[in-house]
Amino acid sequence: MPTSRPIASVRAAAEEQLPPVVWDYVETGAGAEISLEEAENAWQHWRLRPRVLRDVRAVSTRTTLLGQELASPVIAAPTAFHRVYHPEGELASVAGAGAAGSLYCLSTRSTTSIEDVGAAATEPWWMQVYVTVARDITEAMVLRAVEAGACALVLTGDTPYLSWRTRSARALPLDDEAAMVNAARHLDGRDLRCLEEDAGLTVETIDWLADLSGLPVLVKGVLRGDDARECLDAGAAGIIVSTHGGRQLDRVVPTAQALPEVVDAVAGEAPVVVDGGIRSGYDVLTALALGADAVMVGRPVIYGLATAGADGVRDVLAGLTDHVNHLLGLAGVTSPAELDRSFVTPRSG
Repeated sequence: MPTSRPIASVRAAAEEQLPPVVWDYVETGAGAEISLEEAENAWQHWRLRPRVLRDVRAVSTRTTLLGQELASPVIAAPTAFHRVYHPEGELASVAGAGAAGSLYCLSTRSTTSIEDVGAAATEPWWMQVYVTVARDITEAMVLRAVEAGACALVLTGDTPYLSWRTRSARALPLDDEAAMVNAARHLDGRDLRCLEEDAGLTVETIDWLADLSGLPVLVKGVLRGDDARECLDAGAAGIIVSTHGGRQLDRVVPTAQALPEVVDAVAGEAPVVVDGGIRSGYDVLTALALGADAVMVGRPVIYGLATAGADGVRDVLAGLTDHVNHLLGLAGVTSPAELDRSFVTPRSG
């Protein structure tokens, strides 16, 4: 039986540890925070339909994603500015993810150099990409990620510009050196506005990134089946169903509700990953049964980082993985690959 701390307990400890301005930055959503509030409860809309009298003596969470075997289907989502939460920043996060056997996705807005994160990684890692107004800056950072060993790129598609966020009006305690650790060398004296997201992106950007890097490109922020199909037709190697943590457009459909439509549209042609409100092994099991190949967790990784650095990240990710391992057997399967939509049904009433 898993004995790791519930995410809610780690969250409470992180709130005590972090200054109020930092905590507000972590927890804020957009608008009235409706999407933020609905994200976790939406997974509880589903009920499980386990199999019985199945041999589950040998259960494993191992899975394959983009041709790489992973110990866990629970991976670390890209989140910004980790040195705000812990002095070791992304180095602690990638170390903790590696110790848990989880894949790590590095944010464009990292406070640690791409090269240092790549050198510290012990498991496969991905690079999240915001395409900037100055394309040459994005190009340079992508090529650095390739050289540092990134296995895939994650193109964030739901951020043509940053939304108004309810609780993050105050400046973070973050100096320019840390905030600009990756982009500064490419500015060449230009105004910082050249680092703003390019609001003119189209699906053609997918092929541009793939050609530039030679890496598979996943598109993050997809909530519709028709968008998923367009991305795949334009060369995407995978789809990430995401609401950006409820931090972009408020009142969007929860990922637990959007996931089946996207999975149906993808039709097994590429991996589908989902994030948003995943806080327990039950949520992970539900997502896998609905057709996700893996799940991403963002805020829980930050909670672990804030409370105990690399060990905290490891404990959060390993704890979720252990819980999933336990639940797979109870559901009557021995691996994530054996799950399908017959294992879930909408809650009545």
